[in-house]
Amino acid sequence: MDRALDGLDAAGFLQIWQHFDANDNGFIAEKDLDTFFKHTLEKLGTKRREITEEDVRKLKKGFLSANSSSADGRLRIQQLAAAMLPEEENFLLLFHRETPLDNSVEFMRIWRNYDADSSGYISSIELKGFLQDLFIQHRKSITPEKLQEYTDAMSCSQDDRRRDFEKIFAHYDVSKTGALEGPEVDGFVKDMMELVKSSISGTDLDRFRKALLGHCDINRDGKIQKNELALCLGLKLS
Repeated sequence: MDRALDGLDAAGFLQIWQHFDANDNGFIAEKDLDTFFKHTLEKLGTKRREITEEDVRKLKKGFLSANSSSADGRLRIQQLAAAMLPEEENFLLLFHRETPLDNSVEFMRIWRNYDADSSGYISSIELKGFLQDLFIQHRKSITPEKLQEYTDAMSCSQDDRRRDFEKIFAHYDVSKTGALEGPEVDGFVKDMMELVKSSISGTDLDRFRKALLGHCDINRDGKIQKNELALCLGLKLS
């Protein structure tokens, strides 16, 4: 991995990738590679006027030396991720793409099965079983070796889990009030339901919103505070 890419993690890579692969096809055109690397350097803090053609040429050469051009002129996300990310971040990226569970009802249900005491964390051994259950839930096969690799990569501190929760909450807290209300709750509910039910009616949305508020809205103010949602997910913020 080129030193110029130090500091690039799975979340940062995915944000850059989505800028170029807006339709989430899993590939970009090889002709866009120069622009992709320029955008990456800029996102990593290099000022646009300081990015030279030599910087881009070096990154492109390093990538192409390890990846032959495809007949269709497309570069797949796995190719670029393997070349640009540390190994553990690459596993995290591909795992999240294969099992998109950040806001999933299944994720909460399976997590609670392993986090029986609602401490907000599970052991490394339990994590392995947890990940295996997620793959089974999504009807995906995985070798024991790959499962162990994912387990090692996903093993992280409680601080990391809190940061993940903060990112998810911030995504829905559009008004930045520290609570989900009105359309923000609807968006959160809709995303969860779409993972378990392909077609959602207005009646479905109203029913599940009522159930979620009944479970999480502890102070009954019609909103879901950050600490209330964390409690529902079995995560301790402090």
